[in-house]
Amino acid sequence: MSNLSTLPVTFRPGRTRVVLLTVGVVILLVISAVAMLLEQLGPGERLSFILTGALVFWVLAQLARVRVVADESGVTVVNIASRRRLDWAEIVQVNLRPGDPWVFLDLSDGTSLPALGIQPGIDKQQAIADARTLRTLAEARSVRDPEASTEQDQG
Repeated sequence: MSNLSTLPVTFRPGRTRVVLLTVGVVILLVISAVAMLLEQLGPGERLSFILTGALVFWVLAQLARVRVVADESGVTVVNIASRRRLDWAEIVQVNLRPGDPWVFLDLSDGTSLPALGIQPGIDKQQAIADARTLRTLAEARSVRDPEASTEQDQG
């Protein structure tokens, strides 16, 4: 698979990201326009309208920043309010079951980490392809790292 040799690779819900950022900009612009057009509002009230629009945009931008970045040494999962770095050996399995809102990474410590950067919401086929690619990367690197002697035998 060509993706195995082209690291780093970033997985993110592209269409969802576009929708969130577009809606955020529209909301900010509409609320700001309303604040400017309502003549009975004072300067403080106008500012509060604009700040509310900016807050809505910021929240939507936070939702749009989710991603999964795979590189030679491991995976970085960026969710809404957290960022976690994993070594390849920590990832036991990559799961995207029917009905799952996003990929779940089963970890070697027995926990599961949601990876919101791969989600089937708006673009199901892309999410499935991304999950397969990440699964292939994890399987190839998890096996390769602990068995470095096998690599020497092969090449």
